[in-house]
Amino acid sequence: MSELRAESQRIIWTFDRQTLVIEPWGAHSLRVRATCQPELIDHDWALLAPTACEVEIHQEHESLSLRNGNITATLNIRGQLAFYNQHGELLLEEFWRQRSTVGIGASEKSQDKYISALKLDARAFRPIPGGKYQLSVRFEARAEEKIYGMGQYQQDCLDLKGCTLELAQRNSQASVPFMVSNLGYGLLWHNPAIGEVTFGKNGTRWQAEVTDQMDYWITAGDTPAEIVRQYGRATGTAPMMPSFATGFWQCKLRYRTQQEVLEVAREYRRLQLPLSVIVIDFFHWPNQGTWCFDARDWPDPRAMVQELKEMGIETMVSVWPTVDSRSDNYRLMKSKGLLVNSERGVSVNLDFMGNTTFFDATHPAAREFVWQEVKRNYYDHGIRTFWLDEAEPEYRAYDFDNYRYHLGPVQEVGNIYPQLFARGFYEGLQQQGESEIVNLVRCAWAGSQRYGVLAWSGDVHSSFHALRNQFTAGLNMAMAGIPWWTTDIGGFQGGNIHDPAFHELLIRWFQWAVFCPVMRLHGYREPQIAPEEAWRDGIAQCNSGSPNEVWSYGEENYALMKSCLLQREQIRPYIDGLMREAHELGDPVMRPLFYHYPQQPESWQVEDQYLLGRDLLIAPVLHAGQREREVWLPAGEQWIARNGECYQGGQRISVAAPLSEIPVFMREGSQVDIRAPD
Repeated sequence: MSELRAESQRIIWTFDRQTLVIEPWGAHSLRVRATCQPELIDHDWALLAPTACEVEIHQEHESLSLRNGNITATLNIRGQLAFYNQHGELLLEEFWRQRSTVGIGASEKSQDKYISALKLDARAFRPIPGGKYQLSVRFEARAEEKIYGMGQYQQDCLDLKGCTLELAQRNSQASVPFMVSNLGYGLLWHNPAIGEVTFGKNGTRWQAEVTDQMDYWITAGDTPAEIVRQYGRATGTAPMMPSFATGFWQCKLRYRTQQEVLEVAREYRRLQLPLSVIVIDFFHWPNQGTWCFDARDWPDPRAMVQELKEMGIETMVSVWPTVDSRSDNYRLMKSKGLLVNSERGVSVNLDFMGNTTFFDATHPAAREFVWQEVKRNYYDHGIRTFWLDEAEPEYRAYDFDNYRYHLGPVQEVGNIYPQLFARGFYEGLQQQGESEIVNLVRCAWAGSQRYGVLAWSGDVHSSFHALRNQFTAGLNMAMAGIPWWTTDIGGFQGGNIHDPAFHELLIRWFQWAVFCPVMRLHGYREPQIAPEEAWRDGIAQCNSGSPNEVWSYGEENYALMKSCLLQREQIRPYIDGLMREAHELGDPVMRPLFYHYPQQPESWQVEDQYLLGRDLLIAPVLHAGQREREVWLPAGEQWIARNGECYQGGQRISVAAPLSEIPVFMREGSQVDIRAPD
């Protein structure tokens, strides 16, 4: 016989070995956990400690209801669970198909859909060897639902309804399992296990391959902004972004020497072009796992950093988690258990330019070891910003069942790796007294935002197809609570610097990047350039790409990119203000149209334009050869184009999109300058 009871501010249901607990967790929010283990575990994967809430618990016929502000959970004696808003409207309900099932609060007629011989429970714990479980959690589908967030996936779907998403980290894929529904709720799947979610027409299903319990957080709000802000309070908001970081970042694969970096920086200054950050990419080190400059190519890093700082340029260096078996640190780290283990075969996680193993970012001692190496070899030279590449981490083969972290098998905890990688650097910098922290990280998970993570979209192809994918990836990362986001302008790989077709892509990408949270030029440009030495000290040396500075593509393209750089400088005060909103409120910098206009149905339909903050509407050009495009202007506002022409909102217009600019509109009353620079 099942038991249903209220205990303090929680409601609890038990039957056989399963225990289900629902409790308040921040304003208008609930945490829901279930387990077949003897006790629940208080994992703090992403959620912060909850603030105090006043809740109401009501006893009804064979059910209990717990209300916390705008959200009410109703649980019946059979263990069925549903959520309602403050208006009594259904937000979400579990999917049950049992002979004895009765719908929660449903009329007698509407109960028919629950009664079935299928024998499907909403919460299915399937035992696996080792005492853990495979977990499936099912919810009813709603035909009118639209779903956003979930992080970064390489697809052009902004609305995720109908999609199946892998809950796993890969190069260019960041699983950040927080979703926002147009029905008025947000849900965080608070579980770092490898898994999958399907937002199907006939049901929603979350799955974890290995876990000890079900754990999710749900919140209700009248607008998407309310939902995202409540998530920010529950998991933390981004720090205040340093003011330098909203400027232009110059990068390429790769600057080989200290002299090359200085020459590029000096040329930017000679041309009087704005430059805030220059990035030193991988293989500036003697070997992977040494985490230092190779003194033969970088003889005086301290002097280099000082000269760049005098020019107003911050230095960022790439830090990989890979440790080559031939490096000095490998044997020591292996002996102390600071490396990722393989369950089968040899412990080689990646064989790029050597047989390497990742340091175990889930191990506090490993994070401390790596940070101390980085502090001695980079921070003490004046470097304050780091590029945490390979942060998924990128296994040679994504056989997640073959790897084990300090916290557990990768199948059980793998998705949290990038969050903890970033945390190690964030806490290390804080210990040195740094308060303005931003690190570029090639992956993220829930909670990453509070560790100064600037996520970027990985090694994407140089194509218009990839550009369209990055557009939706950026907006869904924003809705998943990651406000600091960027891309490799022009794509990472495949762009030939002599190809006019690539030039068009580069210009369109550059124009869009002006209105992204961070504007960063990077890429592995063709033709590739072989190193002068194929081997050094028995270590293979890495190729570099062709030049990738704004003057590398001819005078006409240089003029267009220069104009973009000057426009970025014009709007930086506005972007700095948006960064403050992200820090204080949790608002994204890039926002889908429905973020501010949820009552206008068309705002949920338009998927090829967005808002930069409240005041700018951006309509990128996402197709080759396009010189005109349609733009929808939200109602209730006057919208001003770059040329000063004013349009009444609530209509679709056709606007010119010459190669010199993309369509941008300013909300009337705003003080942002969107005119083309002189």
